[in-house]
Amino acid sequence: MENNVRPASMQRITTPALANRFIDEQVAAVRAQVGDKKVLLALSGGVDSSVVAALLIKAIGKQLVCVHVNHGLMRKGESEQVIEVFGKSLDANLIYIDATDRFLDLLAGVSEPEKKRKIIGGEFIKVFDEEASKLKGISFLAQGTIYPDILESDGVKAHHNVGGLPEDMQMELVEPVKLLYKDEVRVVGEALGLPHAMVYRQPFPGPGLGVRCLGAITRDRLHALREADAILREEFDKNGLAGKVWQYFIAIPDVKSVGVKDGKRYEGWPAIIRAVNTTDAMSATIEEIPYALLHHITDRITHEVEGINRVLYDLTPKPIGTIEWE
Repeated sequence: MENNVRPASMQRITTPALANRFIDEQVAAVRAQVGDKKVLLALSGGVDSSVVAALLIKAIGKQLVCVHVNHGLMRKGESEQVIEVFGKSLDANLIYIDATDRFLDLLAGVSEPEKKRKIIGGEFIKVFDEEASKLKGISFLAQGTIYPDILESDGVKAHHNVGGLPEDMQMELVEPVKLLYKDEVRVVGEALGLPHAMVYRQPFPGPGLGVRCLGAITRDRLHALREADAILREEFDKNGLAGKVWQYFIAIPDVKSVGVKDGKRYEGWPAIIRAVNTTDAMSATIEEIPYALLHHITDRITHEVEGINRVLYDLTPKPIGTIEWE
C-alpha cells in the first residue's frame, strides 16, 4: 500500500479519544522520522498548517522552525494575526518574511491559473530553501497536506502542498495529517488545545488571494479584493454565519462594467460572493444567504471599496463548479 493511500480500515476521527490516539501515533512517527534534526514549516495560519504546527511542537518542540511568508496575497490582517497567535501566545520558533514585492513582481502579467499556482508554489519552496540555508540542521519540510489535496492533485489542484516541489529539494517531507479529511483535522486541532476559533477558521488556499484575483493580478484590484473580502467576513461574523458557512469569500474577475458614481458613468469591477457548505471539500452546496444581508453587504462593498461597482452571488454547487474560481 502506498503511503498516500488512506487504508479502507482507517477509522474516521470524530471524537477526542480517537484524536488523541491519532496524535500519539503521529508524535511517535514524527520523532522516529526526524530524530534530532530540525523541521521547517510553512505556517500560513490556516487550519491545516496550524494543526501541523501544534502537533509538531508537541512532538519535537523547538526543533520545529515555523516560517510565515507574507506573499502579499493574504487576507486583511492575517499576517498580523499569525504573529500574535503563534509568535506571542504559543511561543513558536517563528520567522516572519515579508516577500510581497517578490511574489507580485513574479506574477505581474501572468493570467493562466495553473501558471500562477506554480509560480506561487515554486517561490514558496525557494523561500524555504533560502531560510533553510541560513539555519543549521534543517533536514525536513513539514506541510499541511490533507487527504483531499492528494485526491485532487492530479489535474485539479496544484498549490504548494502538492505541486511545484523541485526535484533537487534537499529537504524530506513531513506530512502528519495527509490522510485526514478537513473535519478530522479540526477534531485533532481541538484535542491539541488550539483555540476553537482557529480550528474552525474557514479554509484558505495556498496561493491565497492569488486564485481569487482572477486573471493577471494587479495591485489595485488585489487591494479592492482584500477590502471587499474583509467586509464580507465582518458581516458574516456579525450576523451569525461565520460558524454556519464552511467557506465564504470574494473573487474579482479581470473585467469591468459600467456603473454610476456622483452622477457620472464610470467603469468598475464586479465582486463575486462565494458561500458554500461541505464536510470533505470533495462536494459542496450553496448557502442561502438572506436577501436583506446580501443587500447590506452589496451596499457596503460598493460604497466603501474603491473600484468595485457590482456585487454578484455565485449559486453554483460542486460539482459542477469547483469551490475556488481558479
